[in-house]
Amino acid sequence: MTSPRVLCLGEVLFDCLADQLGRSLEQVESWTPYPGGAPANVACALVKLGTPAGFIGCVGEDEPGNQLIEVLQNVGVDSTGIQRHSTAPTRQVYVVRSETGDREFAGFGDLDTSQFADAFLQGSNLPESLFANAEFLVLGTLELAYPQTRKAITRALQLADQHHVKVLVDINWRPMFWPDPSAAKPLIEELLKHIDFLKIAKEEAELFFDTSNAGVIKHRLDLLEGVLVTDGDQDCSYCLGDQEGTFPAFSVNVQDTTGAGDAFVAGFVHQLCEYGLKCIATPEAARNVVKYACAVGALTTLKPGAIAAQPTASEVDAFLDSY
Repeated sequence: MTSPRVLCLGEVLFDCLADQLGRSLEQVESWTPYPGGAPANVACALVKLGTPAGFIGCVGEDEPGNQLIEVLQNVGVDSTGIQRHSTAPTRQVYVVRSETGDREFAGFGDLDTSQFADAFLQGSNLPESLFANAEFLVLGTLELAYPQTRKAITRALQLADQHHVKVLVDINWRPMFWPDPSAAKPLIEELLKHIDFLKIAKEEAELFFDTSNAGVIKHRLDLLEGVLVTDGDQDCSYCLGDQEGTFPAFSVNVQDTTGAGDAFVAGFVHQLCEYGLKCIATPEAARNVVKYACAVGALTTLKPGAIAAQPTASEVDAFLDSY
């Protein structure tokens, strides 16, 4: 297998999507499990687009863990960095959906958020060889909630710095993953000092920066090479190098928004891998990169589930040709 050009570190899990739309957790009668977890979603989407990617995380020595590893391997994601925990179970999260397909995380069943295997990723066991050959490291912030995996993220950032690997963070703010949500902001702010690109949703931008303007956020974070602010089916604000602007979301028949932001990230990183940083050097080039990322995100909303719905490069090209 080709060495991964992109490493995605964090959680892989089952999103248990409510089969009945517009109902609360208590009212849902049945659930369908879909493989997910933001970093795993990004890794799969990248491979489908043609960029070799690897996933780094921890799952339980249980059947859900086996199934998730099989899903990743079947897509073609490098699984060298996956660790197994002998007692902690693989994470499952329950997701309720509105009538329009928008989803809301509704809990973890009977377990506390810190009891799942992904909370126990060992930094000392991260394969350095993966970082030696990689160009990008993609991180979320959920795993900062757990002390052991937080140390693994610190180790990953050290390896990325040592091997000149660019770092992209998608904030992916989910308070329910944090045993103490009030601890999140300082930990996330510290992480942002060590990254090159930031992808953030509009509501997250307003929560953490009191603005959704990508240029303002990039200026505040000073050394960043790019900021992307997404807003569902509204405009995406971006500031990539010296190029700043907005791009309107594509109008599509949305079935399920799960994983759309992760697919957007994959589309963006895929373009950087394909064309290098010169692809954000001019206004037109930067806009085309954002356009491509928006298309990958939009196409992922056409079917349920995050990974199953992701498009191939030819499907993205055909979609863009139709516009």
